[in-house]
Amino acid sequence: MTLGEKLRYLRLVEGNLRGLGRDMTQLEVVRAVTRELKLKISQSYLSQIENGSRPHLTNKTRLLLSKFFKVHPGYLVDDPEGFQTELLSDLESREDKLDLWLIQGAERFRDDPAVSRALLNIAKHEDSRRCLTLIDAILETPQLADRLLQVLRPQAGMDKAKPEMSEA
Repeated sequence: MTLGEKLRYLRLVEGNLRGLGRDMTQLEVVRAVTRELKLKISQSYLSQIENGSRPHLTNKTRLLLSKFFKVHPGYLVDDPEGFQTELLSDLESREDKLDLWLIQGAERFRDDPAVSRALLNIAKHEDSRRCLTLIDAILETPQLADRLLQVLRPQAGMDKAKPEMSEA
């Protein structure tokens, strides 16, 4: 995992821990650091770290971010290719990779809250792989997905039935 990916992940976790139900924005992190730690970091600096244009942190910034996110300062570096922090079975390793992929997908679809939330919920589940195979089985059964949506989320079913209206 790169430093940028770790920082995005920490913003996601911190947002959920703070009850936001989403990742904290970079600006929210900047404001919280200022308010809680009485220290400063700029939003543009966070952005440069996350997008990889600043691949390394100063020691001061590493300590500030590790204190804010409550992680060891050594966590805030790029991991070597194939690096694992724990002894994992092949299945557990695949599950972790799947969860990371789902979290990254949720970030990419943050403009679509329903899709982003669904991807995060699958990633949080104890057995993400099983969730995806369940979705596959549902989709293989004709009309089952539509029927389940009508029962479990009636509003989502109604939204699908309404034709899109274009603005004049």
